[in-house]
Amino acid sequence: MGLIKIFSGKESIAIKLQAAVEAENVKVTQRENKQNSGNAAIIELFIEENDFMKVRDAIEDFKMNM
Repeated sequence: MGLIKIFSGKESIAIKLQAAVEAENVKVTQRENKQNSGNAAIIELFIEENDFMKVRDAIEDFKMNM
């Protein structure tokens, strides 16, 4: 299976979400999108598609507590 994007935004938020996902033993791939970022870096986080169900609840909890 392929990668799916779970986040795109500020680095400070991406770091927190990445930690929450990795706490569920799922590897996160991080990419910096410089093309659209101007002065601020836009960070994109990806996980393997088949890992999504493992971390779905952790992602939803993270979004609800932002």
